[in-house]
Amino acid sequence: MELRHLRCFLAVAQELHFARAAEKLHIEQSPLSRAIKELEEDLGVRLFDRNTRSTRLTRAGQVFMDHVPRVFAALTQARDSVRAVSAGYQGQLRIALSEGISQARLTALLSCCREEEPDTEIRLYEVPLSQQIKGLEADLYDAGFSHSSDVGEALLAIPVWNDPMVVAVPTRHPLLAHKTLPLDEVLRYPLVLCDPEVCEGCSRQVARVLRATDREPIVAEQVASQDLMVTLVAAGYGLGFSTEAQVSTSNHPEIVTRPLAGRTPMLTTYLIHRIGVPSETLRRFVERARIAAPGRATDDALDILPGSST
Repeated sequence: MELRHLRCFLAVAQELHFARAAEKLHIEQSPLSRAIKELEEDLGVRLFDRNTRSTRLTRAGQVFMDHVPRVFAALTQARDSVRAVSAGYQGQLRIALSEGISQARLTALLSCCREEEPDTEIRLYEVPLSQQIKGLEADLYDAGFSHSSDVGEALLAIPVWNDPMVVAVPTRHPLLAHKTLPLDEVLRYPLVLCDPEVCEGCSRQVARVLRATDREPIVAEQVASQDLMVTLVAAGYGLGFSTEAQVSTSNHPEIVTRPLAGRTPMLTTYLIHRIGVPSETLRRFVERARIAAPGRATDDALDILPGSST
């Protein structure tokens, strides 16, 4: 089995079409088909069911597809690590990011790391939460940030940041007569919510807020990004839930934010890493994450961080 076999498999698995996969790889279809045949013979299984109208992964192909992207991710990270050593760095942290982590907090954290530990290179990878969890379990990443604490038994999710939730409201909306918005009043209007399959953790936290009332929410749209939520709210499609920092990053002139009435709900960000005693470099990174910006999580994460000296 060679890397060219894996590249060919990945292209066909992604396109589910041999001609498009060949075009993507800039090769003829004949050598592509031959490479897939060689790979199947090497593995002793069929990876694709193919007929004149369609191509689809077999069950064995689906299992293989779960692993092949990680091979290329490991190779990429090996290359990056070698380049980091060549550039003079003494260490490296591989950090996965999911679900639109606050830019302001991340900027403050990275600035602190560059100032206090400039000989450690930090590599950032934007990946879906499911891929982040698999990557952490497989040692492709050292740590990750997400809005979900549901990460399985092999990983530890430490609350590091709490950000007050606000309601994103289009200008000239009748709700702007209120300085704080009763949740029952908010739920009289359509909502633009984050897609639970893309922003799993954030979606769960917002859902907990919505369950505080008996009124069923009217969901106008589900979106995969903060920018699209702001765009649709500004266009009048509905109201959105976010944080002040995230909305201000968009700086949209047609958006106003209002806090919810009563006790302010918080959007919690978790730092995730494998269970066990972390390296000193990772431990210091976690400590910096907790003090990088005001409003950090109230749980004393250092007390539950294995190997912490505090």
